[in-house]
Amino acid sequence: MMSQTSVHAVALAAKVCPKAPKGATGAMNDITGYVMWGVIALMGLGMLVGVGGIVAGRVFSMPHASKMSIIGICVVFGAAIAYLVLPGMLNAVIGKGCV
Repeated sequence: MMSQTSVHAVALAAKVCPKAPKGATGAMNDITGYVMWGVIALMGLGMLVGVGGIVAGRVFSMPHASKMSIIGICVVFGAAIAYLVLPGMLNAVIGKGCV
């Protein structure tokens, strides 16, 4: 069984909501923005490489290269869908961030 002190500590911890220090929110937003734009740039690069692989596979008569490039484009589309859906799912599970 839990002692009275343990119950009080758990109740007190449940009221704590973690948040960044006062000066960190601007830097945190900047870093998050850079990461998000980096992911978008990598997805665009993946699309370009996939299209280039399809074209090269057709030009040089390499059907396996074309097939793998199509799979690569599908993976990029799947990652883009996950990029849009997963943050909403995490917000639904975590909530406001309070413990």
